[in-house]
Amino acid sequence: MGEAGHLDALARAATVHILPAGDGSGDDRSTGDGRPAMWGSGFFVAPGWVLTCAHVLRPYVRPGRERVFRVRNDVLNGGTPVEARLAHWLVTDAAKDRVPVAEDLALVRLLDEDVEHECVWFTDRADQPGGDRKTAYGYRPGGPGDDPAVPWSADVEINQRDGPYGMRFAPQAEFPKGTSGGPVLDPSTGAVVGIIKSRRADRDGGMAIAASALRQFGGLYGEVLAAHDRWHGVRSALTPYHWAAEQAKLPGSSPTADGDRWTPLDRVEALGLLAELAAPAGSSDLAALVRQARGEPPPPGRPPLLHTWRDGHGRLYGNDGPLEAIAFLHYLRLVALLVEHRDGDAKALADWVDRRLRNVRPPVRAIVTLTRLPEALTAPAEPESGRDVIPYPGPGEGPTVVVELEPVHYEEPERFYWRIRVDDGDDSEEPFEAEETGRGVLPEDLIRRLRQPLAEVFEGVDTAGCPAPLEVVLPVDHFDTAVHRWQLSEMAKLYDTAHLPLGAHRRVVLRDIARRGEPANVWLARWELTAESVEFAASRTPPPGRPPRSRQFQDMPPAAIPVLCRPASTGLGRKAIDLALEAGHGIALWHTDGHTASRCLDDCDTFHAGAAEVLGRLGSAAELPDRLRRIREEIHRERDAGHWAEAVAVLYDDPRRPVAAGAPGTLDSP
Repeated sequence: MGEAGHLDALARAATVHILPAGDGSGDDRSTGDGRPAMWGSGFFVAPGWVLTCAHVLRPYVRPGRERVFRVRNDVLNGGTPVEARLAHWLVTDAAKDRVPVAEDLALVRLLDEDVEHECVWFTDRADQPGGDRKTAYGYRPGGPGDDPAVPWSADVEINQRDGPYGMRFAPQAEFPKGTSGGPVLDPSTGAVVGIIKSRRADRDGGMAIAASALRQFGGLYGEVLAAHDRWHGVRSALTPYHWAAEQAKLPGSSPTADGDRWTPLDRVEALGLLAELAAPAGSSDLAALVRQARGEPPPPGRPPLLHTWRDGHGRLYGNDGPLEAIAFLHYLRLVALLVEHRDGDAKALADWVDRRLRNVRPPVRAIVTLTRLPEALTAPAEPESGRDVIPYPGPGEGPTVVVELEPVHYEEPERFYWRIRVDDGDDSEEPFEAEETGRGVLPEDLIRRLRQPLAEVFEGVDTAGCPAPLEVVLPVDHFDTAVHRWQLSEMAKLYDTAHLPLGAHRRVVLRDIARRGEPANVWLARWELTAESVEFAASRTPPPGRPPRSRQFQDMPPAAIPVLCRPASTGLGRKAIDLALEAGHGIALWHTDGHTASRCLDDCDTFHAGAAEVLGRLGSAAELPDRLRRIREEIHRERDAGHWAEAVAVLYDDPRRPVAAGAPGTLDSP
């Protein structure tokens, strides 16, 4: 801990222990001499905000209840405990025996907002640079004659990464009871990068939660970290004894005299200014700015969710050496341009960038000064009142969320591996989250397994008034999976969009997993002609009284869309959809709950008439997914179970945005 200098003292000053209010409310534990026993540890992440583990509070507190408890350390409020209350946690099922790593965070709010205290420096990075050596802080219960809670710290090593947020400690340090919720400091960067979660019973080692898990709080995360950055910005201007000053002393930090290097002091000023701006419209805007500022492909690994301007800043770091200022100044200039383009006020940020550019080499100054926003961010938005539909994005026109469902070999009943990724035009195929080992997931369990990662990724890529589309890539055998009926919440408030079926809230389309990789020429050729069409017609498939034939699909005009009043995964419907795919069709409609007999039923005419009306109103093929979404929203609002479109599925398989090929030619052993 010696090389961290005063950082150790700053981290200790920000670490607290959590204890009951001592009001006799029924579940206060106490030590043998009657003093209240501590529940666990935590730390100040922003003024008035304590971050801890949800499992520390779960035995005593629930969201929405007014249970007051206390936080304390030796320097806070003269050592007198301060009252606090749970603001929010990530737990989805409080009845579970154990809280999963991804859900084991809670934000606690002080009742007295005027109490002064230290705050940690919380990393803006989603990756973990430097070595695996860290320093962990917390409190442990005191023994006889000790204080009820005793400060504790240890030098530790991270030797495993477990999932997107789990970090396992090597078995070289013992984590006493009570340390859960304490901060994990990276002494090479001077930033808190994790939260202690658990210890191993009667053994050394344990687990921590990566700092990036805090982003799952969404809007509250942005609020808390903006307060964090404003606090550090003010603190660094008032006293020479602060986190950025100590970080600047660490080995590998940039000397302040070198204007082409990005220093901790630059960072604290820049993030303080970013915290004053209105929140970005969505993750896709941030990703576009980061791509342009970096001037190179993003680093490998799971792409992080970008919620705030701060997150974009954290995506610009390179290796562990001194940081070049050009990428950061470039990004800040782009942020200021985007905010001003959208009628916001970024003058303070723009002025600061101008002043900082005086200290860099002329070529760097010229690149940053002459930068312009990506064209996709400056295209004039069509007024919502004058727009019937939102066209489906083509290549580089906006992000889509892609879910790939791959059958697991030799499993009976059939199970799936799955992966979720964001297609935002940067050619990255790195999954946001995936499950590609083990036995896989049963079809009926898919939405339960996908709810949380889908909610996370939508939180990051949705923009105001324009939820990102969802593409589900799956085998034709499962084309009748009613993805449009999936919900992101089993139980939600009536006004919550999580309570809407996905197909009523966002554009939901299906794609054929067999088409992964290089698109076939016949598919590309038909798509190009279909995309150029402006008048569309429904083609009843197969025609009444006739079996499906290849020639029927090959001879269809580009503006003719195959429509099936039967399921696509079995019987004549399966034959028809196979022939449509062979003939290069990228768009089709079918009835997932339709008839399987060869002869049509009385309501088939209603189905085909409804499909023909929708297709006849299209001005382009890209309008179809949103026109169906609007119909589904109306069906949900009116509770019209008999509507012809309630069970309609849409194939919208754009070969200009192909799904990457899977693993080449390998088979799992039974």
